[in-house]
Amino acid sequence: MKTSIHRSSRGGRRSAAAVALSAVLALTATACGDDGSGSAGDKGADGSGKGEIVFWDNNGGIRTEVWKKIIADFEKANPDIDVKYVGIAATEYQSKVDTALQGGGLPDVGGVGAAMLAGFAAQNALEPLDDRLGKSSLNGKLNEDMVKSLKAAGGRDDTLYSIPTSANNGVLYYRTDLFKQAGLDEPTTWDNFYEAADKLTDKGKNEFGYTIRGGAGSIAQALDAMYGQSGITSFWDTGNEKTTVNDPKNVAALEKYVGLFKKVTPAADLNNDFTKMVAQWDSGTIGMLNHNLGSYQDHVKALGVDKFRGIPQPVGPGGKRVQVSNPVDGLGMFKSSKNKDAAWKFIDFATSKAENSMFNEAAGQVPSNNDAAKDAWVSKAEPTKLAAEALSDGSTTIVQLPYYLPDWNTISKTDNEPAFQKVMNGSMSAKDFLNTLADQLNEAQTEWNEQKG
Repeated sequence: MKTSIHRSSRGGRRSAAAVALSAVLALTATACGDDGSGSAGDKGADGSGKGEIVFWDNNGGIRTEVWKKIIADFEKANPDIDVKYVGIAATEYQSKVDTALQGGGLPDVGGVGAAMLAGFAAQNALEPLDDRLGKSSLNGKLNEDMVKSLKAAGGRDDTLYSIPTSANNGVLYYRTDLFKQAGLDEPTTWDNFYEAADKLTDKGKNEFGYTIRGGAGSIAQALDAMYGQSGITSFWDTGNEKTTVNDPKNVAALEKYVGLFKKVTPAADLNNDFTKMVAQWDSGTIGMLNHNLGSYQDHVKALGVDKFRGIPQPVGPGGKRVQVSNPVDGLGMFKSSKNKDAAWKFIDFATSKAENSMFNEAAGQVPSNNDAAKDAWVSKAEPTKLAAEALSDGSTTIVQLPYYLPDWNTISKTDNEPAFQKVMNGSMSAKDFLNTLADQLNEAQTEWNEQKG
């Protein structure tokens, strides 16, 4: 089960999730028989509520330590249940689940964030959790916005397929010591951001103003920078049929942003995913880094709390901050589980006040449990506090990404991450890139509207 499995190639643009969608919507939830394979369509069983369950962590390595603490607490409170932990790197999780969906071997419980949820749900792979939550002591204690976000991401009849664990907002981290030495203002506006990126760069000394994400996960960061600068506040036009990604304002914003590559950023950024980018920032003399709350503790360990700050994204036109939605993370139960009662006990326990607080303090993220969100550490972790305030004080408009599209993950990762690298190295224009992205999104949206209709 711990063997690394690489993503298989897929013919054409449409993902397996999209191909499955029309069939899934035409079938009842129990149309597929229980063949015991643990693949999509296997209806599983409630089980005895005892014995072994398997948990796949969707951010293995980064979160392994805290999950093992939660599992130890759970097994102490539930001595008749054993949890087998399998840590899977975030960059490999999608392909691991895709393979199991087709061939069997799904876990009982797995990390199911908003970005992947629609594809899994479209293949009838996830157990609806509304009834179980309604009977739980958690009912009414989870952040309602996070619950709504995951329901919307599932894309089917407002059903809850994942219990939220955390919100992971985008953050601009900057080196306060370097800014002070250079006499620079805090990068709270995009003008200040670009000025600082230029001023803090001295290639001869291997000093750079910014590190840009060119490897895995690059598209969401690029979209965040685009919409933040353009000030466009909706992903779709007024008819919800055409995307705004290739609006001329967004094209201009992306051209300016990508123009930073190798001018004020390291050349290695072309292939850097978040782990390499974060490690590079923590160990070097780079002025700014865009990431999310999840890397806060890494920066504290590397730099201490006095050499950096993590603030909400810069404000754009008219002093308004616009950000794209960061996917809410959560725990889902796979329908093929033969021990759903025990699996639910684990999900219920992991999102209780004490465990959810411990998890999010380690991750530096916003807790989903409302009681956990009141714990003292939240106000002491400045980026988490500022992110929570920015989302609640009216200063920020969120552009909701279409996580509900079964094709979203394939379009935003498999199809276009390599193309974005071409934009960075100059072999493709920002306009051509965004027009292609728009065509793919518009087609996926049309298919989705037709299926819902």
